[in-house]
Amino acid sequence: MKAATVTIKQLHDKTGEVVRGAVRAPVRVTDRGAVVAVLADPSLVLERKRRRTLLPEYVALLRTSPTHDVLEDLEAVRDR
Repeated sequence: MKAATVTIKQLHDKTGEVVRGAVRAPVRVTDRGAVVAVLADPSLVLERKRRRTLLPEYVALLRTSPTHDVLEDLEAVRDR
């Protein structure tokens, strides 16, 4: 599967045609000769799994029960 190449201007002029063509083969988008983007069928792209790291302070905040008073809750967050 050979990737086609289009300039930003060509992409602008023929967006629908280029995007539909990306289903068949990846399309490189260039700006002044440098590749700036690649259009490809989403099924070809591996989904990255993000790892979330929760700060201990946030975990502690999640464990507290809300008071039903927004201003009181804001003050509790500010005081930490």
